[in-house]
Amino acid sequence: MTHNVAILGASGYTGAELVRLIATHPSLRIVGLSGNSKAGKAMAEVFPHLRHLDLPHLTTIEEMSFDDVEIVFCGLPHATSQAVIATLPDHVRVIDMSADFRLRDPADYEKWYGKPHGAPQLQKEAVYGLTEFYREQIKDARLVAGTGCNAATGQYALRPLIAAGVIDLDQIIIDLKAAVSGAGRSLKENLLHAELSEGAHGYAVGGTHRHLGEFDQEFSLVAGRPVQIQFTPHLIPANRGILATTYVQGDPQVIYNTLAAAYAAEPFIEVLPMGESPSMKHIRGSNFCHVGVVSDRAPGRAIIIAALDNLTKGSSGQALQNANLMLGLPETEGLMLAPVFP
Repeated sequence: MTHNVAILGASGYTGAELVRLIATHPSLRIVGLSGNSKAGKAMAEVFPHLRHLDLPHLTTIEEMSFDDVEIVFCGLPHATSQAVIATLPDHVRVIDMSADFRLRDPADYEKWYGKPHGAPQLQKEAVYGLTEFYREQIKDARLVAGTGCNAATGQYALRPLIAAGVIDLDQIIIDLKAAVSGAGRSLKENLLHAELSEGAHGYAVGGTHRHLGEFDQEFSLVAGRPVQIQFTPHLIPANRGILATTYVQGDPQVIYNTLAAAYAAEPFIEVLPMGESPSMKHIRGSNFCHVGVVSDRAPGRAIIIAALDNLTKGSSGQALQNANLMLGLPETEGLMLAPVFP
């Protein structure tokens, strides 16, 4: 059986990544693509690497018909999805890749995004889209809120450890390196080649990064008490990928065993052999996340490193994994692409 899907915001990076993935999916067919600023253009004009595919032309959202659409992937900018999703027909199921529905409490959304939530009624039905931990809820959801890519990376490294109580919850530091595509496709001065290349810099330093709202929400939920980590992201001159280096206090072997057991049956989370460190190079273009544990030189301390592709496992691949669950398809369908190397 073929399921019809549409992608809103298909002229952005996550939209293009979804098209790339769905192109090899045996059970999905793209019947609508929106890109308001590029409306009327062929996808081949906007993304020449997709010119071999037979795709609908880009339209505005208002011009799109949802009559035969089962799932809509929403890749619109933050603070845009709320109003758009509220107008979609009731029969359409939605996977939102923006930040608009990630935080369960509308007050938290206002705290981190600086404006009141525009669709609090929809927020009540949204399911957080970290597939490996919300699988059963996602299957029956009408609205799935895709995670932040940084938040996903950190949670894969830490969530099982917090649940098992094997690390000190008040001594968690995440030092994260993020590629530039995570900032989106719109023109920004600080993302110009001359501004970004040959260097790296921290941003949102000191606890202001919006993904901290997700860390606070999810880690506190798992722990059953407030958890506030230290988190500093850095922008690096790479196109894709996230590398999160996490420093914790706990027994390294127990930490390793806990992660290995937690992910033993997960098709997309690879726990590397003890002492081996992941690389962004080894997950590029794939839906895999690699996690490694290394003993620190000081007893009782460990370093956990997680790597994933922000556009795939951190966003569009995660969205497709969730769509498979929602449609009753094998979770891995269309997603077992090997990473691109070198």
